[in-house]
Amino acid sequence: MSTATAPITVTDAAAHKIAQLARKEGHTEPILRLRVVAGGCSGFSYELGFADELAEEDHVIAAADGVRVLVDPRSAPIVEGSTLDFDAAMIGGGLKVKNPRAVHECACGDSFSI
Repeated sequence: MSTATAPITVTDAAAHKIAQLARKEGHTEPILRLRVVAGGCSGFSYELGFADELAEEDHVIAAADGVRVLVDPRSAPIVEGSTLDFDAAMIGGGLKVKNPRAVHECACGDSFSI
């Protein structure tokens, strides 16, 4: 497990929402995996999902409410310097990755390029 330099920052608002969703879905620990996958309108998209265990090579980011966010080694360089935040807006809200390296984001809001 790598924890030396966290590739992303997790806001308290995001951590609170992650913890809330984990409890609602019956997870014993609030562990969220963030991955960057090829695809989408602009080349890359984010995948967020709960994890039951950590992989040895994961970057582990500790956040408020006991939340841990995992980033795999392939995704880490792409999201480096990013912030995982929560937007409570009724339309277009939710967990959002604010990536300063993204040079273009698709109108769908789910896809980006660097």
